[in-house]
Amino acid sequence: MKCVDDFRLRLGRHELVPIVIGGMGVDISTVELALEAARLGGIGHISDAMVPTVIDRHFKTRYVKDKLQQYKANVKNLADKSLVKFHLGELEDATRMHVRRAMDAKRGDGMVFINCMEKLTMNAPRETLKVRLSAALDAGIDGITLAAGLHLGSFGLIENHPRFRDARLGIIVSSLRALQLFLRKNGRTNRLPDYVVVEGPLAGGHLGFGMDWAQYDLAAIVAEIQAWLKAEQLEIPLIPAGGIFTGSDAAAFLEGGAAAVQVATRFTVTKECGLPDPVKQEYFRADEDDIEVNGISPTGYPMRMIKGSPGIGAGTHPNCESFGYLLDANGRCAYIDAYNREVAAAGETKKIKVVDKTCLCTHMRDFDIWTCGHYAYRLKDTSVRGADGDYALLSAEHVFRDYQYSRDGKIALPSPPVQAA
Repeated sequence: MKCVDDFRLRLGRHELVPIVIGGMGVDISTVELALEAARLGGIGHISDAMVPTVIDRHFKTRYVKDKLQQYKANVKNLADKSLVKFHLGELEDATRMHVRRAMDAKRGDGMVFINCMEKLTMNAPRETLKVRLSAALDAGIDGITLAAGLHLGSFGLIENHPRFRDARLGIIVSSLRALQLFLRKNGRTNRLPDYVVVEGPLAGGHLGFGMDWAQYDLAAIVAEIQAWLKAEQLEIPLIPAGGIFTGSDAAAFLEGGAAAVQVATRFTVTKECGLPDPVKQEYFRADEDDIEVNGISPTGYPMRMIKGSPGIGAGTHPNCESFGYLLDANGRCAYIDAYNREVAAAGETKKIKVVDKTCLCTHMRDFDIWTCGHYAYRLKDTSVRGADGDYALLSAEHVFRDYQYSRDGKIALPSPPVQAA
């Protein structure tokens, strides 16, 4: 059987190791993780989720504090958040800083992309999305992956940008119908996507399926799209994602005609990943029964996570004045509605729990929602356990190389930790 290294992904003039590390927000797929993928000849993603918050963390800026100060008088107004807006100039500056931090440090023959989520509606969906896309292109990003939404008008937002036909632009879909809609709606720009990530039902985080996700199969979806592209005489590289846990899993898709694979969950327990080390140990310790798909995301998409995530069931006061990334065009969020319902039922003075939704902005920022792929329970099989009970954290290079060179379903383990004398 072949291994991943027997194949190459061709994007324009670039020839790459066909391994793409998917975007994980907020600041889970860090700049450092993306840079390692690029150094090793593959593609790494940074995420555009809550970029002003991420920039505050790394550059000691005051985007969040200044926004809260501006809208402080509205914090207790849980009936109307329509006044809470992002400053587009500051959003542009933060996005440029985020991207330049990666691009200025990039080494190797690989590429760095940014994962751009349409569902970050930010109380001005089109305006904020255009700023985020344009600023990423301005700052020199190699490519943009359009995620978490159909993006039916996204190409149109940047078609006049000087890098519109220069940068690599792709989209994540979970069905042939979604791809067909995207191509039809964006057809007037006379530009095909450079690649299509086909995300299956075993992926982590938000899913492009309903709660009937278990009825679907990634290989079947990929085969259906491949057949349609062939019939339409369209040559668009397909990149399967979701549930690809070993190099052998990846090689099977590549032998079937896929251009590359996108992987993420195994990189959550690397040193370069942005999750706090104690949370990484929770990922290692998770069993199969600890992984669930639920409906707590205010976006309306089902979401896969570890069910011990502290953010599940929390009754956090909405923090829209600080964050507000999921406010729709009318300043509404499903979590605010759920929170107000529980407050009305319990009374203002009582501590409440909101079970059916979560304040995703707050809890993703604080690493309290532990999103993961279906096979996260197998992470313990990729490491070794020390005398203290903790698993050894892996390097991104170790995981990348294991995907690249492993065969026969095997997983390379790290060297055992050295015990103190």
